[in-house]
Amino acid sequence: MRVHQGNDAAGGLTLRSEGGSLLPTDRLDGRRTEEAEVAAGAREEALLHDWNRVAGQPGPAGAVVELDDETLRDGLQSPSVRRPSVGEKIEILHRMEALGIDAVNVGYPGAGPRALADAVALAREIGRAGLRIRPNCAGRTHPDDIRPIAEVQERSGVGVQAAIFLGSSPIRRYAEGWDMDFLLRTTEAGVRLARSLGMDVMYVTEDTTRAQPEDLRRLYKAAIEAGASRICLADTVGHATPWGVANLVRFIRGVVAETGEDVRIDWHGHRDRGLDLPNALVALAEGAHRVHGCALGIGERAGNTAMDLLLVNLRLLGWIDRDLRSLPEYCRTVSRATGIPIPSNYPVVGKDAFETSTGVHAAAILKAMQKGDRWLADRVYSGVPAEEFGREQVITIGPMSGRANVIGWLARRGLAVEEDVVERILDRAKASDRVLSEAEVLALLGERGSVRTGA
Repeated sequence: MRVHQGNDAAGGLTLRSEGGSLLPTDRLDGRRTEEAEVAAGAREEALLHDWNRVAGQPGPAGAVVELDDETLRDGLQSPSVRRPSVGEKIEILHRMEALGIDAVNVGYPGAGPRALADAVALAREIGRAGLRIRPNCAGRTHPDDIRPIAEVQERSGVGVQAAIFLGSSPIRRYAEGWDMDFLLRTTEAGVRLARSLGMDVMYVTEDTTRAQPEDLRRLYKAAIEAGASRICLADTVGHATPWGVANLVRFIRGVVAETGEDVRIDWHGHRDRGLDLPNALVALAEGAHRVHGCALGIGERAGNTAMDLLLVNLRLLGWIDRDLRSLPEYCRTVSRATGIPIPSNYPVVGKDAFETSTGVHAAAILKAMQKGDRWLADRVYSGVPAEEFGREQVITIGPMSGRANVIGWLARRGLAVEEDVVERILDRAKASDRVLSEAEVLALLGERGSVRTGA
């Protein structure tokens, strides 16, 4: 018996056999099945019950979700990264632009000559290439950090937001020997200096999630009165839980309302407790206008909110509508530039994210392919549709595989094989302690010279 694979007009896989059928097929004569006739707009309602929406799914409080990418500043504080060249940083910048990311932290120019030069080069590239993404730079509320940000703006000819920060929690104040009068004076002076140098200002309180309410009220009001157009709530040590974020954002919205000013609220999260992603989503749902993240979640200690996974979830929730098919290349570019490998099981962009060597799973995916139904094949055993994020379903052959894995593997490559070859490959896989490589499967095919192209 030989199995042949071809492609139908819709681009789906079709299988037929000589002398019998290895798998049930619904497309032998090109007829559309009842399942394939489900209207595209009604498919999710007809085929998926979404418990996420049973009680009403929350949405972002604002009309537009904004994103600030911190990969090139906060992300590079990871002790394990290799510092990228300016050319690599520019490539990453363009990957951010392709994903529709709104803002980028181009560095901490007060850290030294190289940091200053790189920030200038990135801001210049934004102007030269006419990019939509807007730059900001980090610095303390200190003249020695604020003036280099102004230099980036002056030398590049591009408007740069000054993201100036100051510790706010009692524990930080105790460690530094600061009192509230010092914090208030420093806040007001730092914001006024940045504004006098022609810069828009985002005022950031470090360790916001462990700071006292009245202290935050006084600090943010001082910053707003001095001219800050944004304030940023920072979960600097990854302390917050989702309900803590909800409490904090609601409180700060009230503080901003008290000022009567049109001031935007940012959320900056870390992943020390692994709650970075839910915290960012809750911040948006409660009224934050912009959230920060880094590619692959890189950053100091356990890292920052993963920008790539944030984008995926915002898209799946329907909170953004952007083309994210270049997401894998964004992650690969950052991985190469920083020397941080992408784990095989990393969601969406990891090697294993859409790969199955399990027989039952492969059989379901293959049946969906036989229907010529990419939508179905992308969802029958996947909570994330691969095609929307530049990936595809992959069937491999290993110890947990069944006949469907072998047939699907061959069909994907346009190969037709004798049934005994299918059995031989499956026997080898069952005896193995891992997934077979492509070279190993092709070697088994070559033993009998039985490789044929599909019909």
